Amino acid sequence: MRRSALTLFTAAGLAVSAALTGPAVAATPAPASAYATTPVHVADGAGSYIKGTLTWYNRSATFTGTMKSVGCRRAWYSVFDAYANPLGPRSSSTHCNTVTAVPATLPANVVGGGSYVGVCLDDAQGKPVTSCGVYPRP
Repeated sequence: MRRSALTLFTAAGLAVSAALTGPAVAATPAPASAYATTPVHVADGAGSYIKGTLTWYNRSATFTGTMKSVGCRRAWYSVFDAYANPLGPRSSSTHCNTVTAVPATLPANVVGGGSYVGVCLDDAQGKPVTSCGVYPRP
């Protein structure tokens, strides 16, 4: 007598599950260290800077880090696809004469995610005060 593959897989699964004696353990997400990261540092030469880390995910990237502002500055970020199309720029609010956290989640909702991120240090009106850093996906 021939049995279907489904019957065999079901029977094998029941035998294996009966052999387990410990409690079921839920799957946990991979730690952040499992994702590629890129260090970021952009400075204006007058004491202001943005520094931190980009973490690359399948359809987004996150920036965690700080900005030091001498005068008033804003952080600006965008992920770009392989054809240099921006996928959703973001900026911080304006900060004056301070050191502050400037986290951002950057969308990259395209197959394979973004290709690179641009990070700029802008003045209070949103104009770059230095050349931007370009950080390719590792």
